[in-house]
Amino acid sequence: MRVLRFLDMMHGMSIEGGSERRALLAGPAGELYREIIAAGALAGDDPRFGQDHPSFPLLAMLIDLGLVREDDRAGAWVAVDPAAVQAGVVAPMGRRVVELLDESAAWADTFGSLSQTFRRTPVGDSPINEIRGLSSINHFLEAAVDDAEHELLTAQPAGARRAVILEQAVDRDLRALERGVAMRTLYQHTARRSRATRDHVERILERGAKVRTLDEFFNRLIVVDRRLAVIPGGSPDVALAIHDLSLVSYLADIFDRSWERAREYDERGGSSESDIAADMRQLTVRMLTEGHSDPASAKRVGVSTRTYASYVAALKDEYGVETRFQLGYAMGSRDPESAPERAD
Repeated sequence: MRVLRFLDMMHGMSIEGGSERRALLAGPAGELYREIIAAGALAGDDPRFGQDHPSFPLLAMLIDLGLVREDDRAGAWVAVDPAAVQAGVVAPMGRRVVELLDESAAWADTFGSLSQTFRRTPVGDSPINEIRGLSSINHFLEAAVDDAEHELLTAQPAGARRAVILEQAVDRDLRALERGVAMRTLYQHTARRSRATRDHVERILERGAKVRTLDEFFNRLIVVDRRLAVIPGGSPDVALAIHDLSLVSYLADIFDRSWERAREYDERGGSSESDIAADMRQLTVRMLTEGHSDPASAKRVGVSTRTYASYVAALKDEYGVETRFQLGYAMGSRDPESAPERAD
């Protein structure tokens, strides 16, 4: 009679909570299962069939899972091989996982479509939208590059880029190249001295990208399919997304003109290296004759202030002088074109 009452209570009962059931099966319910195996069977009048017994929920779960069943011939309850039960428990979970993955992918596609529209469409009537916060800027750039279908133009000034930034960018760039997107990237000459930048450039060159370097300073710029341009805003944590096609075309033309003056990154040979060294020397001379401060000059050359100071020191040695005043006079005397212009 106790077993009948137990079965009546079990009718329609299913203990939910997959992780909780698994934890019980790995713990006290598993111990009870092992006890039943060791005993060979569980008698129908066992006190654990009583609703008030502390082991009642554990026994109910074992029966619900199918790990314990009634043996009519023995008149008792026996353990069932877990291998025979596993498929019936795990397979439905696998089906639910597949359904959830499919649904999550559908949600991602829907959000992606809306995000693409957001990036490609000016907000309101303004052809220029402001993006604030470095994380927001990076997320926007990541998505914008992933949207590229035909061409990417990127201008990266200020010399060598940090390894962590390059590591974040390389996967994004390689994805674009694998889609057949044409990519041209412009650096300053000083980026050639960075091992991290060289490694990054070699990886994208292998996939078909084109890279050149230029002696003079230029502003950061990204142009996507000549329909979207991203430039710096008024502070380091602000960027401007430009959708006006005329303005984007103008910025792309500036990039193309700089590209034509730049040198191929993968050029090899002594003449190329000496030409680049000459470019760097001439730019340093120009910074001196134009009267820029050392920090401003270093930024335009694409090096640290300390490295820029070493360039100036090398020029002093070259001209055999000790002060910057003497250097300016010597440069003006030997090379009039290097002398600063004077107002008439």
